[in-house]
Amino acid sequence: MTDIKLLDKFMHRIHAESANENNAESESEIDDLGVFGFLRGSRERATMLELRKRDGHVLAVGYGMFEVEFNPSEGIALHFADRKITIKGCNLNAEAKPNIKLFEAICRHRVPWLREASEPERLSACDGETLIEAIEW
Repeated sequence: MTDIKLLDKFMHRIHAESANENNAESESEIDDLGVFGFLRGSRERATMLELRKRDGHVLAVGYGMFEVEFNPSEGIALHFADRKITIKGCNLNAEAKPNIKLFEAICRHRVPWLREASEPERLSACDGETLIEAIEW
């Protein structure tokens, strides 16, 4: 194999690897949908769910450790062996973006974090907007 062919082969491989890395990076980006993040990549799954309170208190829980329940009058409940975490708010099972609902996204491990809305966000929220008023544990 000549030096030119060897160099071309090597350069082609580097170009293909960098294209795959760029594609993987864009696939794993997180959409910020206000009160929760959503993993865009079709194969992306979060291992932990980070719960952020307004006062700065943060709790991260493993997705494999809880069951999820949605009750329209009570909100979303995360059931653990030793505790229950309740997410209260409005439109928790409504589309925050086309084809993206908070409850369904949690069920599919696509939410890496969620947070309580700030007071200004709560006051200026639009009808139909997903809003987390409280996270209780």
